[in-house]
Amino acid sequence: MKLLKNVTMFGLLAGFGVSALADNPISTYHYLADPGAAADDDYFYIITDSDDPAPYNSDGYKIYALYAFRSRDMQNWTDYGIIYDARKVNGINDIWASGIAVHNGTFYIVFPDGGGGGIGYIKAPAIEGPWTNAVGQGKDKLVGGRGIIGCDGVSWCFDPGIFIDDDGTTYVTWGGGEGTSRPNTDNFDIVKLNDAKDAPVGNGSHVKVNNLPTRKMLEASYIHKHKGIYYFSYSTGWQQGAPTIDYGTSNNVMGPYTWKGTILGDPSMNGRSINGNNNHHGIAEFKGHSYVVYHDRRIAKGHNGLEIIPADDGKAKPNEGYHRSVSVDEMFYNADGTIQTVKVTDEGPEQIENFDPYDWYPALTSSKQKGIRSRSNFVPGKAAEHVLLPLSSKESWLRVSGVDFGTAATGFTVEAASAADNNKIEIRTGSATGTLAGTCTLTKTKDKSTYAENKCEVEGLKGIVKQLFLVFKGDRDSTMAIKAWGFEGSGTTPPEPQKPFSGKAWEIPGKIEMEDFDIPGSGRGSEIKSYSENDSEDHGIENGGTSYREGTGVDIYKKATGYIVGYNQSGEWLEYTVNVKEAGDYTMFASVATDNSTASFTLSIDDKSIAEVPVAGDSWDDFVKVKANVTLPAGEHILRFAITGDWFDIDYMTFAAGKDAKDPDDETTAIKGFRVLGADAVADFDVFDLSGKKVSSFTARNIHEAKKLWRDNPQSRNVQGVCIIRNRYNGVIAKVRTTR
Repeated sequence: MKLLKNVTMFGLLAGFGVSALADNPISTYHYLADPGAAADDDYFYIITDSDDPAPYNSDGYKIYALYAFRSRDMQNWTDYGIIYDARKVNGINDIWASGIAVHNGTFYIVFPDGGGGGIGYIKAPAIEGPWTNAVGQGKDKLVGGRGIIGCDGVSWCFDPGIFIDDDGTTYVTWGGGEGTSRPNTDNFDIVKLNDAKDAPVGNGSHVKVNNLPTRKMLEASYIHKHKGIYYFSYSTGWQQGAPTIDYGTSNNVMGPYTWKGTILGDPSMNGRSINGNNNHHGIAEFKGHSYVVYHDRRIAKGHNGLEIIPADDGKAKPNEGYHRSVSVDEMFYNADGTIQTVKVTDEGPEQIENFDPYDWYPALTSSKQKGIRSRSNFVPGKAAEHVLLPLSSKESWLRVSGVDFGTAATGFTVEAASAADNNKIEIRTGSATGTLAGTCTLTKTKDKSTYAENKCEVEGLKGIVKQLFLVFKGDRDSTMAIKAWGFEGSGTTPPEPQKPFSGKAWEIPGKIEMEDFDIPGSGRGSEIKSYSENDSEDHGIENGGTSYREGTGVDIYKKATGYIVGYNQSGEWLEYTVNVKEAGDYTMFASVATDNSTASFTLSIDDKSIAEVPVAGDSWDDFVKVKANVTLPAGEHILRFAITGDWFDIDYMTFAAGKDAKDPDDETTAIKGFRVLGADAVADFDVFDLSGKKVSSFTARNIHEAKKLWRDNPQSRNVQGVCIIRNRYNGVIAKVRTTR
């Protein structure tokens, strides 16, 4: 199903309006860097530090604060602004790259104090805070600084990561820099905390990664877990050229780890590498997907139509090396647990559920922005407050994607300060100049710190609106401050479940045509999806196929046997509504073609695994059968076909009643020139010269064998040049050249 990620081409798509703009990075109105990631059942969270204070001609970093974001759908992000500010907390210097974890409703952050002075440890009941000291006995450092644990020979002792295992045990890693006693071939430490999560258990241990290539470890240590395997990832050093995020795996969280490869390449896209570049990442699983967050230099260079925002001193086109931004993309695993190198994209990950407008949102909630700035009002001991400041005399807007208005929205409410007359917010669909749904004129207030509630009516907002715009209009910039907003109306559309393609469930026993997977539903949640495709390009069309199931991106094309699903790659899946006649044992037969020995798939019923099926073959032209015994419950269910090993074609699946049952196709194939001889299935093949004259006939197990038999046949010496071999059963043909 997948060959490569679809990359939006701004030059070609500009005529279609703002939809052509990239969705990465997640924020285009301030400079962010060094992200970490975590997730719970409801939200995906990102923390970052900031390059905002750096002047346009920076030759170094000035990093003082941590920012936070969260998303329910991986497209629309709420920016909480500064959640922790070293400038307002006694005893802390700069805050550089930090780590985050969430466990049982509590959030934990570890941060480096001053880029090497020790590691701070804070906790909060919510991502926006308030954040308090997480270390017991009045201590405010976890390692270094106060002497609880020294930096253990690591010269900088920074870029800490925090990992909480399934049993609640907490681990902290750190590293960075080349000390006299610790060269950067072995410069990471790991320590386990006690049950109270307020002190280390013993001293730190070195993190050993075996089989390291010439590119060594430097910074950005990170641990995550996937299907029982521990993954230790890190950034290679800028001293070794463009840095990458590499990783190793282990069955033990403390290691040793074995190096496996690269997760993420140079973060400067499209050849825009920067001397002295760096790389940093965070990884988390969320709602059945895995995502990696990272920083790049897109905004500072105005990549792909993005607005170039000025540096902190107001000057445009700042030094991109010190003005970074944060992006996110989906990450995929191979069947053996290794990680595919992440495809860095402009569009970012797919939106995984619709946006509910009938909630109350902090103002900086959006999928894209233009012509805005923001203000963080951080007070120690209080939850973060972040305010939107539109540049309203210019093109200024927020975009929200995939909004589910249900039967209809009736009103819009916004909490805002307005220090000038004639400030207003237009609600539009499609683009910043699209259809007008309503206008809210803001009440004038005493200043930009005095807020009022403003209401206005809206019309025409119903069903799913792909792109909703809040457009800010005024005579002067920065005279309004928006704190929060939300819609009123009939509520979200009730979720519509997925449906069988033909309108009727597939009967079992019986055959399922793979191209006729279920039609997706609508509404909130992953249960409405009926397929998962790693990219949106239909590669079946590229290879002589048709537009069957157009718009899904699933790679469907025609072969002699009919429509098949091809280009199957690990992480993709298709679902089918089935009706099982009777509970019991069945035999599944799948018609597949490949020349790959590591292809495979799994089957599940209502998310319960029922079979793991290896696929192997020696030809893309010849379909063979693979089978598996399965036990099925009676009644209507969702059958999921999921790819776990790359690259094979599949035509159909047949379910026969009973364990080790006979393939139903065997009963009808004799009339098609196909017959069973013992355990081997053979077909009749005809050989034609280029004039169309049949010159020979024989039997073989597959097209591969038929070609070999013809080359070895003495009769072939009488036919010079290219011949055509055709399988009478399925119509598959192949060319073969012979010489006298």
